[in-house]
Amino acid sequence: MSDTGTQAASEAGKNCTSKTKVRVVLQWVAQAQFAGYYAAKDKGYYDAECLDVTIQEGGVNIVPQQVLSSGNAEFAVSHVTKTMVTREQGADLVNIGQVFQRGAYLQVAWADSGIKTLADLKGKKVGSWGYGNELVLYAAMRGAGVDPAKDTQIIQQPFDMSLLLKREVDAAQAKTYNEYAQLLETKNPKTGQLYQPSDFTAISLQASGYTSLEDGIYSRGDWLKEQANQDTAVKFLKASYRGWAFCRDDLKGCVDTVLAHGSALGTGHQTWMLSEINKLIWPSPKGVGAMDQASWDQTIDIATKAGVLKNKPDSNAFRTDLSDRAREELKSSGMDVVGSSYTPAPVTITEGGK
Repeated sequence: MSDTGTQAASEAGKNCTSKTKVRVVLQWVAQAQFAGYYAAKDKGYYDAECLDVTIQEGGVNIVPQQVLSSGNAEFAVSHVTKTMVTREQGADLVNIGQVFQRGAYLQVAWADSGIKTLADLKGKKVGSWGYGNELVLYAAMRGAGVDPAKDTQIIQQPFDMSLLLKREVDAAQAKTYNEYAQLLETKNPKTGQLYQPSDFTAISLQASGYTSLEDGIYSRGDWLKEQANQDTAVKFLKASYRGWAFCRDDLKGCVDTVLAHGSALGTGHQTWMLSEINKLIWPSPKGVGAMDQASWDQTIDIATKAGVLKNKPDSNAFRTDLSDRAREELKSSGMDVVGSSYTPAPVTITEGGK
Protein backbone atom coordinates (compact mmCIF):
# COMPACT_ATOMS: atom_id res chain seq x y z
CA MET A 1 0.00 0.00 0.00
CA SER A 2 1.52 3.30 -1.06
CA ASP A 3 0.59 6.41 0.91
CA THR A 4 -0.38 9.42 -1.17
CA GLY A 5 -0.77 11.89 1.66
CA THR A 6 -3.62 12.49 4.02
CA GLN A 7 -6.51 12.44 1.55
CA ALA A 8 -7.44 8.74 1.72
CA ALA A 9 -7.05 8.58 5.50
CA SER A 10 -9.04 11.75 6.03
CA GLU A 11 -11.83 10.52 3.77
CA ALA A 12 -12.00 7.28 5.76
CA GLY A 13 -12.17 9.28 8.97
CA LYS A 14 -15.21 11.17 7.71
CA ASN A 15 -17.18 7.93 7.69
CA CYS A 16 -16.86 7.58 11.47
CA THR A 17 -20.13 8.16 13.30
CA SER A 18 -18.02 8.94 16.37
CA LYS A 19 -14.39 8.79 17.44
CA THR A 20 -12.95 7.09 20.48
CA LYS A 21 -10.72 9.39 22.51
CA VAL A 22 -7.44 7.87 23.74
CA ARG A 23 -4.17 9.22 25.05
CA VAL A 24 -0.62 7.95 24.52
CA VAL A 25 2.23 9.21 26.71
CA LEU A 26 5.78 9.21 25.37
CA GLN A 27 9.09 8.82 27.17
CA TRP A 28 10.41 12.21 26.17
CA VAL A 29 9.66 15.38 24.22
CA ALA A 30 8.89 15.46 20.51
CA GLN A 31 11.73 13.93 18.51
CA ALA A 32 12.19 11.31 15.80
CA GLN A 33 12.32 8.54 18.42
CA PHE A 34 8.50 8.84 18.40
CA ALA A 35 8.06 9.80 14.75
CA GLY A 36 5.63 6.99 13.92
CA TYR A 37 3.02 8.26 16.37
CA TYR A 38 3.23 11.84 15.12
CA ALA A 39 3.01 10.58 11.53
CA ALA A 40 -0.04 8.47 12.36
CA LYS A 41 -1.74 11.54 13.77
CA ASP A 42 -0.77 14.03 11.09
CA LYS A 43 -1.33 11.68 8.13
CA GLY A 44 -4.80 10.87 9.39
CA TYR A 45 -4.17 7.21 10.17
CA TYR A 46 -5.70 7.49 13.64
CA ASP A 47 -8.65 9.34 12.13
CA ALA A 48 -9.11 6.51 9.64
CA GLU A 49 -9.51 4.13 12.58
CA CYS A 50 -12.09 6.43 14.19
CA LEU A 51 -9.66 7.38 16.95
CA ASP A 52 -9.13 10.81 18.45
CA VAL A 53 -5.57 10.45 19.77
CA THR A 54 -3.85 12.89 22.11
CA ILE A 55 -0.06 12.51 22.17
CA GLN A 56 1.37 13.52 25.55
CA GLU A 57 5.07 14.33 25.67
CA GLY A 58 7.27 12.93 28.39
CA GLY A 59 9.89 14.83 30.35
CA VAL A 60 12.15 14.83 33.37
CA ASN A 61 9.26 14.57 35.80
CA ILE A 62 6.92 12.56 33.58
CA VAL A 63 7.25 8.79 33.85
CA PRO A 64 5.07 7.20 31.14
CA GLN A 65 4.43 3.94 32.96
CA GLN A 66 3.23 5.85 36.03
CA VAL A 67 0.97 8.04 33.93
CA LEU A 68 -0.47 4.89 32.37
CA SER A 69 -0.92 3.02 35.65
CA SER A 70 -2.70 6.01 37.21
CA GLY A 71 -5.30 5.97 34.44
CA ASN A 72 -4.21 9.24 32.85
CA ALA A 73 -3.46 7.55 29.51
CA GLU A 74 -4.65 4.48 27.66
CA PHE A 75 -1.26 3.75 26.09
CA ALA A 76 2.37 4.45 26.94
CA VAL A 77 5.69 4.11 25.12
CA SER A 78 8.43 2.79 27.38
CA HIS A 79 11.26 0.29 27.81
CA VAL A 80 10.58 -3.27 28.91
CA THR A 81 12.72 -3.12 32.06
CA LYS A 82 11.33 0.17 33.34
CA THR A 83 7.75 -0.93 32.78
CA MET A 84 8.26 -4.33 34.36
CA VAL A 85 9.63 -2.65 37.50
CA THR A 86 6.37 -0.71 37.74
CA ARG A 87 4.43 -3.91 37.10
CA GLU A 88 6.32 -5.68 39.87
CA GLN A 89 5.26 -2.86 42.19
CA GLY A 90 1.63 -3.74 41.53
CA ALA A 91 0.61 -1.93 38.35
CA ASP A 92 -1.15 -4.12 35.78
CA LEU A 93 0.88 -2.97 32.78
CA VAL A 94 1.04 -5.11 29.65
CA ASN A 95 3.23 -4.91 26.56
CA ILE A 96 0.91 -5.11 23.54
CA GLY A 97 3.37 -4.20 20.77
CA GLN A 98 7.17 -4.27 20.69
CA VAL A 99 8.05 -1.61 18.11
CA PHE A 100 11.83 -1.51 18.60
CA GLN A 101 13.22 -4.90 17.67
CA ARG A 102 16.82 -4.07 18.54
CA GLY A 103 18.81 -2.23 21.18
CA ALA A 104 20.64 1.06 20.63
CA TYR A 105 23.20 1.19 23.47
CA LEU A 106 26.80 2.12 22.66
CA GLN A 107 29.85 2.67 24.78
CA VAL A 108 32.04 5.18 22.96
CA ALA A 109 35.74 5.92 23.48
CA TRP A 110 38.37 7.92 21.64
CA ALA A 111 40.10 5.89 18.95
CA ASP A 112 43.49 6.74 20.48
CA SER A 113 42.45 5.50 23.94
CA GLY A 114 43.36 1.89 23.28
CA ILE A 115 39.80 0.86 24.16
CA LYS A 116 38.59 -1.53 21.48
CA THR A 117 36.47 -3.98 23.45
CA LEU A 118 34.50 -4.07 26.69
CA ALA A 119 37.38 -5.91 28.35
CA ASP A 120 39.53 -2.83 27.75
CA LEU A 121 37.33 -0.83 30.15
CA LYS A 122 39.15 -2.39 33.07
CA GLY A 123 40.94 0.31 35.04
CA LYS A 124 39.18 3.09 33.14
CA LYS A 125 36.81 5.95 33.95
CA VAL A 126 33.48 4.83 32.54
CA GLY A 127 30.60 7.25 32.02
CA SER A 128 27.04 6.08 32.62
CA TRP A 129 23.72 7.90 32.84
CA GLY A 130 22.30 5.73 35.59
CA TYR A 131 18.51 5.71 36.11
CA GLY A 132 18.41 2.11 34.92
CA ASN A 133 20.40 2.80 31.76
CA GLU A 134 23.46 1.18 33.31
CA LEU A 135 21.87 -2.29 33.46
CA VAL A 136 22.83 -3.48 30.00
CA LEU A 137 26.27 -1.88 30.21
CA TYR A 138 27.05 -3.54 33.53
CA ALA A 139 25.82 -6.92 32.32
CA ALA A 140 27.96 -6.64 29.20
CA MET A 141 31.01 -5.56 31.21
CA ARG A 142 30.63 -8.49 33.60
CA GLY A 143 30.32 -10.80 30.61
CA ALA A 144 33.66 -9.45 29.41
CA GLY A 145 35.26 -10.10 32.80
CA VAL A 146 35.08 -6.52 34.09
CA ASP A 147 33.41 -5.83 37.44
CA PRO A 148 31.98 -2.28 37.20
CA ALA A 149 32.25 -1.78 40.98
CA LYS A 150 35.78 -3.09 41.45
CA ASP A 151 37.55 -2.78 38.12
CA THR A 152 36.41 0.67 36.93
CA GLN A 153 35.57 4.12 38.17
CA ILE A 154 31.96 4.81 37.24
CA ILE A 155 31.32 8.50 36.53
CA GLN A 156 27.79 9.94 36.56
CA GLN A 157 27.28 11.17 33.03
CA PRO A 158 24.88 13.89 31.87
CA PHE A 159 22.67 13.11 28.87
CA ASP A 160 25.24 14.42 26.42
CA MET A 161 28.83 13.69 25.40
CA SER A 162 30.55 16.60 27.13
CA LEU A 163 32.60 14.44 29.51
CA LEU A 164 34.02 12.38 26.66
CA LEU A 165 34.78 15.43 24.55
CA LYS A 166 36.66 16.93 27.51
CA ARG A 167 38.38 13.57 28.09
CA GLU A 168 37.07 13.50 31.65
CA VAL A 169 35.94 9.92 31.05
CA ASP A 170 37.62 7.24 28.97
CA ALA A 171 34.33 5.91 27.59
CA ALA A 172 30.82 7.33 27.57
CA GLN A 173 27.35 5.91 27.19
CA ALA A 174 25.45 6.79 24.02
CA LYS A 175 22.49 5.76 21.91
CA THR A 176 23.04 5.14 18.22
CA TYR A 177 20.27 7.57 17.36
CA ASN A 178 21.18 10.50 19.61
CA GLU A 179 24.40 11.01 21.57
CA TYR A 180 26.65 9.33 19.01
CA ALA A 181 25.40 11.81 16.44
CA GLN A 182 26.18 14.65 18.85
CA LEU A 183 29.86 13.66 18.63
CA LEU A 184 29.85 13.67 14.84
CA GLU A 185 28.03 17.02 14.78
CA THR A 186 30.83 18.60 16.84
CA LYS A 187 33.77 20.46 15.30
CA ASN A 188 37.26 19.22 16.10
CA PRO A 189 39.08 22.32 17.38
CA LYS A 190 42.40 20.99 16.07
CA THR A 191 41.25 20.60 12.47
CA GLY A 192 38.29 22.95 12.25
CA GLN A 193 36.34 20.06 10.69
CA LEU A 194 33.64 17.85 12.14
CA TYR A 195 34.75 14.76 14.03
CA GLN A 196 34.65 11.56 12.00
CA PRO A 197 33.62 8.03 13.04
CA SER A 198 37.31 7.09 12.74
CA ASP A 199 38.03 9.43 15.66
CA PHE A 200 36.08 7.13 17.97
CA THR A 201 35.58 3.51 18.90
CA ALA A 202 31.89 2.69 19.27
CA ILE A 203 31.20 -0.60 21.05
CA SER A 204 27.69 -1.90 20.38
CA LEU A 205 26.20 -3.72 23.36
CA GLN A 206 23.69 -5.28 21.00
CA ALA A 207 26.50 -6.71 18.84
CA SER A 208 28.22 -7.90 22.02
CA GLY A 209 25.21 -10.13 22.68
CA TYR A 210 23.35 -7.94 25.19
CA THR A 211 19.93 -7.01 23.90
CA SER A 212 17.59 -5.05 26.12
CA LEU A 213 14.30 -4.24 24.44
CA GLU A 214 13.53 -0.56 24.39
CA ASP A 215 10.47 1.31 23.07
CA GLY A 216 7.30 -0.77 23.11
CA ILE A 217 3.61 0.06 23.45
CA TYR A 218 1.89 -0.68 26.76
CA SER A 219 -1.62 -0.62 28.11
CA ARG A 220 -3.35 -1.73 31.33
CA GLY A 221 -4.53 -5.28 31.79
CA ASP A 222 -7.72 -4.26 33.55
CA TRP A 223 -8.61 -1.81 30.76
CA LEU A 224 -8.02 -4.52 28.16
CA LYS A 225 -10.52 -6.88 29.78
CA GLU A 226 -13.31 -5.13 27.88
CA GLN A 227 -13.67 -6.28 24.27
CA ALA A 228 -14.36 -2.75 23.10
CA ASN A 229 -11.03 -1.62 24.53
CA GLN A 230 -9.23 -4.52 22.88
CA ASP A 231 -10.69 -3.38 19.58
CA THR A 232 -9.54 0.16 20.30
CA ALA A 233 -6.04 -1.11 21.06
CA VAL A 234 -5.93 -2.98 17.75
CA LYS A 235 -6.92 0.21 15.93
CA PHE A 236 -4.26 2.20 17.78
CA LEU A 237 -1.58 -0.37 16.97
CA LYS A 238 -2.66 -0.60 13.35
CA ALA A 239 -2.50 3.16 12.81
CA SER A 240 0.78 3.50 14.73
CA TYR A 241 2.43 0.74 12.70
CA ARG A 242 1.18 2.44 9.57
CA GLY A 243 2.84 5.62 10.81
CA TRP A 244 6.13 3.81 11.31
CA ALA A 245 5.89 2.36 7.79
CA PHE A 246 5.43 5.88 6.44
CA CYS A 247 8.57 6.95 8.32
CA ARG A 248 10.42 3.98 6.84
CA ASP A 249 9.41 4.89 3.30
CA ASP A 250 9.55 8.71 3.44
CA LEU A 251 12.43 9.83 5.65
CA LYS A 252 12.23 13.52 4.79
CA GLY A 253 8.45 13.70 5.03
CA CYS A 254 8.51 12.06 8.43
CA VAL A 255 11.27 14.35 9.72
CA ASP A 256 9.20 17.33 8.60
CA THR A 257 6.29 15.93 10.61
CA VAL A 258 8.40 15.69 13.76
CA LEU A 259 9.78 19.20 13.30
CA ALA A 260 6.25 20.54 12.93
CA HIS A 261 5.55 19.36 16.47
CA GLY A 262 8.11 21.74 17.92
CA SER A 263 11.23 19.63 18.31
CA ALA A 264 14.12 21.54 19.85
CA LEU A 265 16.58 19.50 17.77
CA GLY A 266 17.45 20.56 14.24
CA THR A 267 16.70 19.00 10.87
CA GLY A 268 20.12 17.36 10.57
CA HIS A 269 19.98 15.71 13.98
CA GLN A 270 16.38 14.57 13.50
CA THR A 271 17.24 13.07 10.13
CA TRP A 272 20.09 11.08 11.67
CA MET A 273 17.85 10.05 14.56
CA LEU A 274 15.03 8.81 12.36
CA SER A 275 17.45 6.89 10.14
CA GLU A 276 18.87 5.13 13.19
CA ILE A 277 15.42 4.56 14.71
CA ASN A 278 14.30 2.92 11.49
CA LYS A 279 17.22 0.51 11.82
CA LEU A 280 15.88 -0.53 15.23
CA ILE A 281 12.50 -1.36 13.71
CA TRP A 282 13.15 -2.51 10.15
CA PRO A 283 13.32 -5.12 8.97
CA SER A 284 10.93 -6.75 11.44
CA PRO A 285 11.32 -10.46 10.57
CA LYS A 286 8.10 -11.48 12.33
CA GLY A 287 6.28 -8.29 11.41
CA VAL A 288 6.28 -4.83 12.92
CA GLY A 289 5.42 -4.82 16.63
CA ALA A 290 6.03 -8.56 17.11
CA MET A 291 7.58 -9.66 20.39
CA ASP A 292 10.64 -11.87 20.02
CA GLN A 293 10.60 -14.30 22.94
CA ALA A 294 14.39 -14.70 23.03
CA SER A 295 14.93 -10.92 23.19
CA TRP A 296 12.30 -10.64 25.93
CA ASP A 297 13.95 -13.43 27.92
CA GLN A 298 17.38 -11.83 27.67
CA THR A 299 16.03 -8.42 28.68
CA ILE A 300 14.36 -9.91 31.74
CA ASP A 301 17.43 -12.01 32.55
CA ILE A 302 19.65 -8.90 32.59
CA ALA A 303 17.19 -7.09 34.87
CA THR A 304 16.77 -9.96 37.34
CA LYS A 305 20.49 -10.71 37.58
CA ALA A 306 21.09 -7.03 38.29
CA GLY A 307 18.50 -7.16 41.07
CA VAL A 308 16.31 -4.54 39.42
CA LEU A 309 13.55 -7.12 39.14
CA LYS A 310 13.13 -9.49 42.07
CA ASN A 311 11.36 -12.07 39.93
CA LYS A 312 10.66 -12.71 36.29
CA PRO A 313 7.27 -11.30 35.20
CA ASP A 314 4.46 -13.78 34.72
CA SER A 315 3.15 -14.80 31.32
CA ASN A 316 0.58 -11.99 31.33
CA ALA A 317 3.27 -9.29 31.13
CA PHE A 318 2.96 -9.22 27.36
CA ARG A 319 0.35 -10.36 24.87
CA THR A 320 0.66 -10.79 21.13
CA ASP A 321 -2.93 -11.24 19.95
CA LEU A 322 -3.75 -7.55 19.55
CA SER A 323 -0.60 -6.83 17.56
CA ASP A 324 -1.25 -9.92 15.44
CA ARG A 325 -4.72 -8.65 14.57
CA ALA A 326 -3.36 -5.20 13.67
CA ARG A 327 -0.69 -6.66 11.38
CA GLU A 328 -3.14 -8.99 9.64
CA GLU A 329 -5.42 -6.08 8.83
CA LEU A 330 -2.48 -4.08 7.48
CA LYS A 331 -1.29 -7.04 5.40
CA SER A 332 -4.78 -7.44 3.98
CA SER A 333 -4.66 -3.80 2.85
CA GLY A 334 -1.35 -4.45 1.08
CA MET A 335 1.08 -2.82 3.53
CA ASP A 336 4.56 -4.27 3.91
CA VAL A 337 4.70 -5.13 7.61
CA VAL A 338 8.16 -6.72 7.48
CA GLY A 339 10.29 -4.28 5.51
CA SER A 340 12.66 -6.99 4.32
CA SER A 341 13.97 -4.75 1.53
CA TYR A 342 14.52 -1.76 3.81
CA THR A 343 17.80 0.02 3.14
CA PRO A 344 18.84 3.00 5.31
CA ALA A 345 19.09 6.23 3.39
CA PRO A 346 22.42 8.09 3.53
CA VAL A 347 22.44 10.93 6.03
CA THR A 348 24.61 14.03 5.82
CA ILE A 349 26.02 15.11 9.20
CA THR A 350 25.61 18.82 9.92
CA GLU A 351 27.37 20.92 12.52
CA GLY A 352 25.20 21.13 15.62
CA GLY A 353 22.60 18.95 13.95
CA LYS A 354 21.12 21.96 12.14
